Amino acid sequence: MKRVIARALALLLGWGLALPAMAVSVVFINPGKSDETYWLTASRAMEAAARSLDLQLEVLYAERDNLRVLALAREVLARPPERRPDYAVVTNDYATGPELLRLLDGSGIQVLMAFSGISSAPEREQAGHPRERYRGWIGTLEPHAETAGELTADALIKAGRAAKAFGPDGKLHMIAIAGDRSTPSSLRRTEGMRRIVAQAGDVVLEQEVLAAWNREKAAEQSAWLYQRYPQARLVWAGNDLMAFGAMQSWQARGGKPGTDAFFSGVNTSHEAMEAVRSGRMAALAGGHFICGAWAMVLVHDHAKGRDFADEGLELDRVMFTLFTPAQAERFEQRFGELDFRSVDFRRFSKVLNPSLKRYDFDFAQLLK
Repeated sequence: MKRVIARALALLLGWGLALPAMAVSVVFINPGKSDETYWLTASRAMEAAARSLDLQLEVLYAERDNLRVLALAREVLARPPERRPDYAVVTNDYATGPELLRLLDGSGIQVLMAFSGISSAPEREQAGHPRERYRGWIGTLEPHAETAGELTADALIKAGRAAKAFGPDGKLHMIAIAGDRSTPSSLRRTEGMRRIVAQAGDVVLEQEVLAAWNREKAAEQSAWLYQRYPQARLVWAGNDLMAFGAMQSWQARGGKPGTDAFFSGVNTSHEAMEAVRSGRMAALAGGHFICGAWAMVLVHDHAKGRDFADEGLELDRVMFTLFTPAQAERFEQRFGELDFRSVDFRRFSKVLNPSLKRYDFDFAQLLK
């Protein structure tokens, strides 16, 4: 059979007939849940970018199970070589990155790490740098996560000052609900928040807790935090779900979010946008879900021979924007149904736009 196919191909080439180009194939091992707004939005944006750039994308959901992340990688590796993807996009959520790189090394699959990269010293010891120990690891693209913490903390503090939500000591009192202690983006968002608090001079950060990105856990933790720190009127949260959990427990005490206490969050869910528009949420940063779509741009260009190495192998780029009520309205009008087909991702490719000197991955440009 192989000989027959080979003869047929030789005849086609001999007759001068061009063979159709095979689309570059990509698998994304999504660490989130298939019904989780953030990770579903990230996948939808990636799918739109893949269509725009003529890439073949497959999304595999780990359903927030870090062991399943590794199991999915093994499933991909178990495929016959001809059915393996050309590229894999993976994350370092829950510190699975180094093991993913080890598993995929030598498989013929080129790996781009996105959303969360290698950050801690132990992880660096295991993984090294792109294109060194693991030659198939072509690079990393992640949102500058500190920006999310800085933007939301700054806006939250300004809201507290405007409302004169000071304690008897003349200072604003804040509690912080972060995600987890192993995901780099969680750690960096918190670092950004702390930096703004330190610069403010009139803010007391009472306590930080970890709620694992979970609404119910944040509600439970914030309930006892309110009892412990009765002067706290500012609540900083590492994502929207945890902010809503904290709002829920505040309302259970008879409070009114946006009136007698002020909350911040991260992400672009419909509920978060509505909270910004109604004034219940004082600060919301988001847009970083687009990182996966930008990863598709890098994969496209890399596959076409235009390497991103001239800009660096571990790209940490501004992607977050702070949503005003007007921007929240604009986002809902344009992307509220998680439909990103209106974005022409081809215009961000260096291969398709030779005059483009530097990749621009800021989400704010998509709201214009």
